[in-house]
Amino acid sequence: MDWGKVKFFLGEVLRNFSRNTGMQLTAIGTVAITIVLLGLFLFVRGALADLGARLLDEIQVSAYLRTDSTAQQVAAIEHFLARDPRVASAQFVSKKQALADLRERTKGTIDTALLTENPLPDKFRIKTRLPDDVPAVAASVRRLSGVDNVVYGQKTVQRLLQLGAVLRRIGIGVIAVFFAVAGIIIANTIRLTVFARRREIAIMQLVGATNTYIRLPFICEGLLAGVIGALLAVALLAGARAALWPRLLEALPWAQLTLMPVDPRVLAGELVAVGAAIGVVASWISVGRHLRT
Repeated sequence: MDWGKVKFFLGEVLRNFSRNTGMQLTAIGTVAITIVLLGLFLFVRGALADLGARLLDEIQVSAYLRTDSTAQQVAAIEHFLARDPRVASAQFVSKKQALADLRERTKGTIDTALLTENPLPDKFRIKTRLPDDVPAVAASVRRLSGVDNVVYGQKTVQRLLQLGAVLRRIGIGVIAVFFAVAGIIIANTIRLTVFARRREIAIMQLVGATNTYIRLPFICEGLLAGVIGALLAVALLAGARAALWPRLLEALPWAQLTLMPVDPRVLAGELVAVGAAIGVVASWISVGRHLRT
């Protein structure tokens, strides 16, 4: 490795970075604001996704059997559920057990002693492996012989699944917008630097310097601006989460939010990677345009 070239390369990066302090601070600030907004969005989306996943995870499919269903039909249903890979567990609840569970839940508020017969039907309590499989499993069970009705909170499940799909689409759009805004600012900063050094770049091209050799210091400059802005944003987000999130949990106990809806280390790594990617891509495009002209 030619340490002289490495030293020159690093010197160029630091010289370029400190030459336009005002523009660099603008680029870093823009990246920081963009990453803060992106981090807030990802954190809120993670919290909502975690809440939705836990609500969906608690949803069970209740398959109520006909009063005249035979033992063979019950065995066939049990066999079908045992072979279905989408089903995590299936428990048969007899009408006697269902009445006992009702007495336990109501704790005496309903006097079941007045009943002359048990009005509750036998049923299967089904838990799917994935929340998305709930509607399909319910539809399959409903067609089985001996099944009278299937209940799983259809409207709630559909709305939660639709919410998850909408959040995923919005997430892609928001990330693209944030990426574009910060990229434009960094690209303009690099373009001004390239324009100020256009004669120097022309001389380097005349003496045989490759486009890659000319481009790398500017790309590292954009990378440095993106990483510094992202680290600043991560520090701000960490402070805000430590100060505000516990208070929000206390203020909204009914929302059943978790203390850590997303892994902070993973989120911080993703945000720094986004900041670095913004700087690299914007710089590459900005310098590439000049080198082609």
